[in-house]
Amino acid sequence: MRPLTREGWLAAHTYLEPVAKLCGEAEQAASEIAVEPAAIPSFDAYRPDFREGVPLLRSAEAPVDLEPAGRAVASLVDRLAAEASSEKLRTETSALAAELRRESASARRIMEWLLGDERFASESPGLLRFLGWTAARRSLRPLIEAFRDWRDEEGWMRRYCPTCGSVPAMAQLTGTDPGRMRFLACGGCGTRWRYRRTQCPFCENDSSRLAVVGIEGEGGLRIDYCESCRGYVKTYDGTGNEALMLSDWTSLHLDLLAQDRGFQRLAASLFELGTPGS
Repeated sequence: MRPLTREGWLAAHTYLEPVAKLCGEAEQAASEIAVEPAAIPSFDAYRPDFREGVPLLRSAEAPVDLEPAGRAVASLVDRLAAEASSEKLRTETSALAAELRRESASARRIMEWLLGDERFASESPGLLRFLGWTAARRSLRPLIEAFRDWRDEEGWMRRYCPTCGSVPAMAQLTGTDPGRMRFLACGGCGTRWRYRRTQCPFCENDSSRLAVVGIEGEGGLRIDYCESCRGYVKTYDGTGNEALMLSDWTSLHLDLLAQDRGFQRLAASLFELGTPGS
């Protein structure tokens, strides 16, 4: 089977072109700013917290300096405020940049907000979450890769991201029976981690309450949902097209389908970009 391309996917899903353009512009701008990689902490010091289920970025035993990632976020917002291709995006990012300066939001405070600290209340939470993780992932990437190589996947097996603590936005099934494996994917930091095939990643009910909505012609994508909590996770059943199929934006139409059926998206979305009252 030929690998799927972004262009081919958009040709078959033209309604995704606006969000694809926004993602492309944000990624391009992020690639052009100076990004300092986050320092890799002592994983030996973190090991007890790992065993207790404490996500890496929330560990007090092996604290990660979040300042570099936060500075990357602020730089991306400033760059788009000055150079975004559309007046609407320039206006929205200018307002966000002014808010961050007005609230004296330090780089670390921005990252703490992305990790769930609600003491800073943005007027544009959707835009800050989208741009925040777009920039922060670049700073955190070497750390996430080192953490992936260090950790024992069998030793985590929790329903939330081992790096940042978020519940999964996507999932992937790999291999063939009887050895098929399931990986969950974080929509924020981008970490992927192993999880039980037969358990809901939200309420942790077992396979008797899990069901599947298959969708023909969607590159191996399907909707896995739980009959107990009604939570769902979009799942890529295959390999070779992870960069596209696990990007979340490429399957926003499946979110609409799932929600029309009464399922709940329990993971935060980076694409709820409206401001309150808009």
